[in-house]
Amino acid sequence: MVIKSLNDLMIDLLKDMHSAESQIVKALEKMVQKASSQKLKDAFDQHLKESREHVKRVEEACKIVDVKPTGEKCLGIEGIINESELMIASVQDEDVLDATLIVSAQRVEHYEIASYGTAITLAKMLEDSRVAELLGQNLDNEKKTDSKLTELAESMINEKAL
Repeated sequence: MVIKSLNDLMIDLLKDMHSAESQIVKALEKMVQKASSQKLKDAFDQHLKESREHVKRVEEACKIVDVKPTGEKCLGIEGIINESELMIASVQDEDVLDATLIVSAQRVEHYEIASYGTAITLAKMLEDSRVAELLGQNLDNEKKTDSKLTELAESMINEKAL
């Protein structure tokens, strides 16, 4: 896609986030299975449900701006997921694995927080309040998940891995 305007840039970001969220859903399905801590499994399972809703919200935002959400592949999230899978595969201790899963998940969360924040700013500048609202809901979920993962790491997971 050739980007000639802020609107084009927002559309590119929407397509990128649709791809990212779709990839994240698949990765979270695996992470739920790999986690040994029940609290971590529950957190991943909750975020998996939210991520499926994120996909739907991004699709709704795309409808509003009259574009199909397909056609883009989010190479950034693909790289983070691939790197995480390599790191996870190298861990032998189940407690260290839970800590590694949190590290991997938070890297994804930070990518999403940056992407949604940027897209929301563009939507507001383009006076597309409904798109900004939909993406804002996703951003709120991402921030809460990041905080929950930090809390799990600091309250129990990292201590067990130590």
